Amino acid sequence: IVRIIMSDLLIIKDLTYKKNQKTILKDVDLTLTSGKIVALLGENGAGKTTLMRIIAGVAKNYKGQIDLAGATKEAERKAKLSFTDGLTGFSDSTKIAQIVRFYATIFQDFDENEFDELRKFMKLDPEMKLSQLSRGMREKLIIALTFARKADLYLLDEPFGGIDAMARKKIINSIILWKDENSTILVSDHFVNEISSLLDEVVIVKDNTVLEHKSADDIRQNHKSIEEYYESFYADEDDE
Repeated sequence: IVRIIMSDLLIIKDLTYKKNQKTILKDVDLTLTSGKIVALLGENGAGKTTLMRIIAGVAKNYKGQIDLAGATKEAERKAKLSFTDGLTGFSDSTKIAQIVRFYATIFQDFDENEFDELRKFMKLDPEMKLSQLSRGMREKLIIALTFARKADLYLLDEPFGGIDAMARKKIINSIILWKDENSTILVSDHFVNEISSLLDEVVIVKDNTVLEHKSADDIRQNHKSIEEYYESFYADEDDE
């Protein structure tokens, strides 16, 4: 019998983050174990993207502790995670093939063969320039680049917004195949019902903090869909 021991992969303690004197996150505590797919849910402006950017080492000057598989320094964390960032550093004339070469140089865990498989799956031509990509194609490229890395933690920030429903369904159903069984995915998404079947856990961000962290099975056992559970956090506000 192969026993997989679930270990704590990400530990966040007492995290507070302010920008221009405005508190965006406060007193955030969150522990994620390895081998999970976790939804990060909350309304726009709740701080989901900020939380991901802090974990990824992009947003700095936070207070609190972050430990990712033993790495606490930003540079060490970056080597262990793969984040869907928006390709902002590349000019519009950059070809997909050039971006791949750049990724292969920067990230030791970037697997060009894996990327090629994902690129074909996403129906992307390596000779295409960024300026030729629609929003949906650009998002497909970002997803392919993200999963071509062998990371402990994948951070997917609203990854499917511009992708049409059919392609989105195919991608969501395949995500489970693209990650290593010990890797964890943290995904924030508006299409809660579309990703709900994949989920092991749900984290709700509200009032600048992590309000709830629950196993998806517990939510399902209470005869609630994950979407209904999430919406229940906002139900009272509609009545006011």
